[in-house]
Amino acid sequence: MHRFTSRFLLFVALAVVAAGCGKADDSSVNTPTTPAPTTVTDSFAGILTLNGAATYPFTVTTAGGISAQLTELKPGDSGPVGLSLGTWNNSICTVGQGMFNDKSIQGSVLVGQAQAAGNFCVRIYDAAGTVANPETYVIEVSHL
Repeated sequence: MHRFTSRFLLFVALAVVAAGCGKADDSSVNTPTTPAPTTVTDSFAGILTLNGAATYPFTVTTAGGISAQLTELKPGDSGPVGLSLGTWNNSICTVGQGMFNDKSIQGSVLVGQAQAAGNFCVRIYDAAGTVANPETYVIEVSHL
């Protein structure tokens, strides 16, 4: 009987050691990962004329940064134009405090922050009534 008990205890000891040889932490196997949000870039193009303006709505799907860049303004000889970012309510672009630049030139960038998903807008306009000749423009808006 002593021999049986010794073998049994040896078997139990080996089983405990073998059980400890597995992975230290298997919890990461079942932990789902959330993919990082993808940056979306919307392009808006048109022609700006004397005292003219154009508003372009876009949708942001999650909180995060928003940037609007005036990537093209040609011929560019009329002087600076206005560029603004705001929220969109399906009829009006409400511009936030400090979210405009009335002296935008080609390459100008506005940077804002969306606190939540929602409807936003970018607006280009002849801020000073100086667009004597039609100006072709492209605005690129990047957001999440």
